[in-house]
Amino acid sequence: MGVADVARWAEGRIRRVGVRRKAKASWVPAVTGFTGYGSPQRARVVGRVLMEDPAAPEPATLLQRGYRQFLTTPVPDVPVTVTLGGRTVTARANDEGYIEVLLEGHGLEPGWHNALLDVPLAAHPAKAPVHIIADDVTHGVISDIDDTIMITQLPRAVLAAWNSWVLPATNRRPVEGMAEFLNAARTPEEPVFYVSTGAWNTYEMLRDFMRRHGFPAGPMLLTDWGPTPTALFRSGPEHKRVQLRNLLIDFPNITWTLVGDDGQHDPMIYSDLVFEHPDRVRLVALRELSPSEHILAHGTATTMEQPGDYREIPAIFGADGAELAEGLRKLG
Repeated sequence: MGVADVARWAEGRIRRVGVRRKAKASWVPAVTGFTGYGSPQRARVVGRVLMEDPAAPEPATLLQRGYRQFLTTPVPDVPVTVTLGGRTVTARANDEGYIEVLLEGHGLEPGWHNALLDVPLAAHPAKAPVHIIADDVTHGVISDIDDTIMITQLPRAVLAAWNSWVLPATNRRPVEGMAEFLNAARTPEEPVFYVSTGAWNTYEMLRDFMRRHGFPAGPMLLTDWGPTPTALFRSGPEHKRVQLRNLLIDFPNITWTLVGDDGQHDPMIYSDLVFEHPDRVRLVALRELSPSEHILAHGTATTMEQPGDYREIPAIFGADGAELAEGLRKLG
């Protein structure tokens, strides 16, 4: 048995014990809805089932220290009823409590809607916002989060732990001018997606952060930390590649502006996407970290990788949103 197998076994046992203990304390399964997306034909709805104390007051998300977001007890194999528009389906949560449901024939017009997610014993269904994108939309934006719109200094372990586990959500700092840049890079009808290697546990903090700092609303495509069948931790770059390709498949008529930073793997990931699908990328926009930010992010004063090759696709670079906006303006 490999290390990853042992870790997954231990994680599963801890989860089962936690569910039993919480149930004895009168906690019940409750579902949390995450942002989903889709077309007028079909939509993806995402959520997670966790144990919840029905007598506890609503948490003050913005004032919580980061570690509280990770002190959760997921509930596997719970039936979840999902209703969106005129469609209702039932799915079961996976081993980590997550559900991802694809609903066809929901009958909804383009715009923002709420799916309803319900589990047995819950006092009321949870809402999951879903962005339905019109078939005639031909451009959208995909943005990284960490060190692109929010200063986190990931992936360096100590600073990542401090930023994610210790700081209250109100201490998260936006990258200057990035909200304005993302709003300028698209029209109100064009979608923006946020793709990050951050954990789903941080979803509510990120949602509140974006609202507070004026970032355009959009589905967040996060991941789950922890062991996989082949490794102790999930691959961040692979998560981003999968999500990018899913968006290309789900929206074949859309070309994308890709927004990221040069502190991690974005240049390589975006370069690979341009090489594979040059007709699906309109623009690459990369925030350039300062030498001190590079040192904090990964231990050296320069980028982790060579600049990407974007072929004939326009690319703009800048230290913050204002410089990227200036580069966008010059492109016309």
